Amino acid sequence: MAVPEVIVFDVDGVLVEVTESYREAIRATVRHFTGQDVSPELIQEFKNQGGWNNDWDLTHRFIRDFGQDAPYDAVVDKFNEIFFGKDGDGLILREQWIPRNGFFSELQSRSKLAIFTGRVRYELDPTIRRFAANIGFDPVVTADDVANPKPAPDGLWLIQARHPESTIWYIGDTVDDARSAKLAGVPFIGIAAPSSPRYTELVDALKENGAFAVLNDVNELPGLMKL
Repeated sequence: MAVPEVIVFDVDGVLVEVTESYREAIRATVRHFTGQDVSPELIQEFKNQGGWNNDWDLTHRFIRDFGQDAPYDAVVDKFNEIFFGKDGDGLILREQWIPRNGFFSELQSRSKLAIFTGRVRYELDPTIRRFAANIGFDPVVTADDVANPKPAPDGLWLIQARHPESTIWYIGDTVDDARSAKLAGVPFIGIAAPSSPRYTELVDALKENGAFAVLNDVNELPGLMKL
């Protein structure tokens, strides 16, 4: 298998385990406004449908489904308060970095690295500083940088413009990631952790939306590329 010249990574669920950070922030914010619990399985069900890459949008949807009409901005503010905490002591501290030691240096021997994430910049920067300050991702494309969020291909188009004539792969964990890659004409590799709720459905959904491989963990990528 040919090694791509540029590997583009999504962040949540690919580079960072977010079950206890973003996913829990969804649940805690819904609980705050409604007093009701939303299950991890239901969250994953919506993610598998596509169109729910933005966790603020999904949280607001759940709150409305429970019969509460909270203003969107108030939902975002509460979500961020729970996620970041008052002094950086929120659920963001529960994030876990997935790539093993030496993972990126192994890839960088053959490929350039980039990021395309649905996070906004102020959500991404603390995580990159904490876990990957010395990794030369270029470019780093966030939701702030695109007119249309995933599943639109805008972010991948920006990366293609930065690396013209280069072969590019995109690594993501959601249907929206897969659809973005398909629209950009970029080969896509899906990530589906076996511990994920609705794992089998996720694997099937990623394949149905164009993934040429689905890995359990991003650390399997060098093996797929036979590095």
